Amino acid sequence: MTKKEIVKTICDRANKKNLIPKHNLTQLATKEIVQWTFEAIIETLVSEGRIELRNFGVFEVKQRKPRKARNPRTGAAVEVEAKNVVTFQPGKTMEEQVKKSAKVAEVKKKKPRKPKAEKAPKLAERSPAQTAPSANGSATPTEITGSVPASVSVEKEPVTTDVPAAT
Repeated sequence: MTKKEIVKTICDRANKKNLIPKHNLTQLATKEIVQWTFEAIIETLVSEGRIELRNFGVFEVKQRKPRKARNPRTGAAVEVEAKNVVTFQPGKTMEEQVKKSAKVAEVKKKKPRKPKAEKAPKLAERSPAQTAPSANGSATPTEITGSVPASVSVEKEPVTTDVPAAT
C-alpha cells in the first residue's frame, strides 16, 4: 500500500462516517494530515528515540556497533561504521490480526503447480583428439562441426545444383 492509497482510504472512511458535518474531507486535506503524522513520528524518533502507539506497535532507534565485513564483489575486508537504525516491534492487536489473516492467505496460495520443463541433455565434451589441429595445420572436421552425441542421428542430404537448362 502506498501513501496515496492510505490517503484515499482515510478520506473515504471519514466521508462515509460523516466526520465533518455539511463538508466532505478532501484528499488534499487528508494528505496533509497523513504527512503531519509521519513528520511527528520522525521528529519524536529523532528527539526521544522511541515512540509507542498503543495497539499498533513501537518504533525505536537502536545503535548498531561498528563491525568488520567483506565486500562481496572483491572479497576485501571493510570496516562498517556504527550507525543508528529504526526498529519496529508490532503491538499485540496487529500481531493477532496478521496471524489470523496469514492462515487465510496460506489456504488461498495453495494451487496446483505446473510441472517444470525438463532440461535438454548436455552435449558430450570433446576429447583432445577432436580439438587438435591436423598435421598440415588446417582444422579437422570435428573442430568445425563439433561432436555430435551418439543419441542423435545425422543423415546427409544429397547435394543438388540449380543450373539452368540449355535450350
